[in-house]
Amino acid sequence: MARIHLLSPRLANQIAAGEVVERPSSVVKELLENSLDAGATQVEIDIENGGARAIRVRDNGRGIDKEDLALALSRHATSKIGSIDDLEAVSSLGFRGEALASIASVARVTLTANTDAQGEGWKVECEGQDMETRLAPSPHPTGCTVEVRDLFFNTPARRKFLRTEKTEFKHLEEVVKRLALSRFDVGFVLRHNQRVVHNLRPAHQVQDQERRAMMVCGSAFMQNAIHLDMERAGLRLSGWVGLPAFSRSQADLQYFFVNGRVVKDKLVTHAVRQAYRDVLYHGRHPAYILYLEVDPALVDVNVHPTKHEVRFRDGRTVHDFLFSTLHRALAEVRPQDQLAQQSNVREIEATSLPYMEQATMPLQSRANYAASSTPAAGRVEEQLAGYQHMRQSVDALEALVAPLEKPSVLATAEEPEIPPLGFAVAQLHGIYILAENEQGLVVVDMHAAHERTTYERLKLAFEQQGVVAQPLLVPVSIAVSDREAGCAEEYADMFIQLGFVVERAGPETLLVRQVPGLLRQADTEQLVRDVLSDMLAQGSSDRIRAHINEILSSMACHGSVRANRRLTIPEMNALLRQMEATERSGQCNHGRPTWTQMTMVELDKLFLRGR
Repeated sequence: MARIHLLSPRLANQIAAGEVVERPSSVVKELLENSLDAGATQVEIDIENGGARAIRVRDNGRGIDKEDLALALSRHATSKIGSIDDLEAVSSLGFRGEALASIASVARVTLTANTDAQGEGWKVECEGQDMETRLAPSPHPTGCTVEVRDLFFNTPARRKFLRTEKTEFKHLEEVVKRLALSRFDVGFVLRHNQRVVHNLRPAHQVQDQERRAMMVCGSAFMQNAIHLDMERAGLRLSGWVGLPAFSRSQADLQYFFVNGRVVKDKLVTHAVRQAYRDVLYHGRHPAYILYLEVDPALVDVNVHPTKHEVRFRDGRTVHDFLFSTLHRALAEVRPQDQLAQQSNVREIEATSLPYMEQATMPLQSRANYAASSTPAAGRVEEQLAGYQHMRQSVDALEALVAPLEKPSVLATAEEPEIPPLGFAVAQLHGIYILAENEQGLVVVDMHAAHERTTYERLKLAFEQQGVVAQPLLVPVSIAVSDREAGCAEEYADMFIQLGFVVERAGPETLLVRQVPGLLRQADTEQLVRDVLSDMLAQGSSDRIRAHINEILSSMACHGSVRANRRLTIPEMNALLRQMEATERSGQCNHGRPTWTQMTMVELDKLFLRGR
C-alpha cells in the first residue's frame, strides 16, 4: 500500500465533481443558485446540444470584484458564510464553495463579471487540464456571466454516461422550472440551440404567480388546484395542492420548497401522502406546489452534497403541521370552490396569450404536464365478509346511514340563485344524475356521491360517540426491541386516546390489554408494530385511525344507494345539496371523482356551434 499523501488540487476537485456535477442539469442548478444568491432579478440561460457542448448563464446580480475572480474558481471559496454560526442557519442556496471549482475541473470555464463600484468588466478563464487561471479585461454590465463548454472533455468515462440531447435538456429544463417556481420575483429566459423555450417575467402579484405556475405546470393543474396559506407555531405553508381527482400515474408534478430551496424529503412525502390517503385513488400520486417557511436554525440543509435533502430539528412538529394543514384544506373543498377556481384559471388563460407568444416553441405542444389522466371510473367492489363479526359494535353508527332526505321546499326555476351543482333534470341509466347549473351540464355518479356523504356522516358520528374500547380476556404479548418498548412507554397516552392499553412488561416485552371495539378481530400484534414503526420514524401515527376509517368506508359503500335504483327529482336534488355541504365530496371513498362539469363553451365546441 502506498504512503499517505495529499491529493493534488485537480484530483480533489474532480472527486468533488463526482458528487456535485452529475450531468449538465447539475451545472445549471449550481450556476442559477449562485445568480439568485447574488441578488439577480433577471437570469438568461443559453444551452447548446443539451448542455454537453455549452452552457451560458447570465445575470444582473451584484457581480464579482476583479480581485476575487480567480479565487471564485478555487475550492472551498465562498462569500456566503464566514463562521460556524452562519453554517447553523444557512439562508443562501449555495454555501459549500466547491461548485465552480468542481465544474472547472471537468470543463472549460469562462467567468466574466462587473460590479457597480468597479466600472469595468473582467474575465477569468480556466480549463480542467491544469486548473490555472488567466485574467483579462472584458466589457460587461453589472452582473456575471458563466460559460461552461465541453463538459467532461477531460474525463471520457464520465461523458459516456450522458444520455441523448433531448433527455439531458429535459433534466436541465426541470431544474429551471423548479427555480422559477421558487423565485417568482426573478425573470427567467431559457434558450436551447438559440430557440426560446421559456420566457418567464417576474411575478409579483398573485395572479401573475398563478400564471407562471400555469405556464410551468400546465393549465389543467391550476384548474384542479386549491390555494392555501396557513401559519402556526413559527411554521408557514403556502402554495397550491391538486384535487384528489387530479392525480398522476407518477410522482412527476410534486414541488416542495423549504425556505426557497427545493427538497425531496421522506418526512414531507409521508405527511403529504397521509393527507391524501382518504381521498386518493389507489396507486395514484398527488400533484402540488408547496412552500414551507421555517426558522433556518431549525433545519439542517448540509446533509447532502447536492442539498436536495434536509433534516428538521423537530420532525414531528413539521410532520403534524403539514398533515393537519393539507388534510383540512382538502376536506374544506366544496363544488363551488372547484367551479370558482376553474373560472379563475380561464380568466388567467385569456390574459396569458402575450406571455405565451413570447416563446417561439409552442408551450402547449411540449408541456408534458398540461394533461393529466384521471383514474378509470371502474366499479370498486368492497367485501364485507371480513367485517360481519364487527357489526354488533357499530349498530348505532349504521343507523345514521339514512335514505336520502327530501328537502322541505323543492327547488324551482323561479329561485334567484342557482346552487353550484344546479338542479337535477334527469337520471341516466340508473347510474348518473344530470343537472343544470350556471356553467352548463353537471354529471354526478349517484352511488359514488352518496357513498362519500354517508362516509363523512359515519366519521362524524364516530368522533362524537368516541372510541368504544374492548378489554381482552387474554392480553396479547409482543416481543419488541428495547427501543420500541421505550417508545410504547413514551406514547402510552396516545395509545389510550385511540382505545389501546399497551404496557411494558419487561425490557423487550409489551402487553396489549385493550383494543378498540371495531378492531377486536384485527391483527393486534402487527398493528401495534406498525404504529411503533411510525412513531419512531415520524413521531406520530394514524394507522389505528386509518383502520377504523377503512371499516366505516366499507359500511358507507354498502349502505349507499346502488346503481339502477330510480330516484325522484326531489331525491336527486337532495343529494346535490348534500354534496355541496359535505367535506371531500369531490371524490368517493376510493378516490374516484363523484361529479364532472361540462361548460356551455365545451358543449358548443362539440356541436360546432358559432362556427
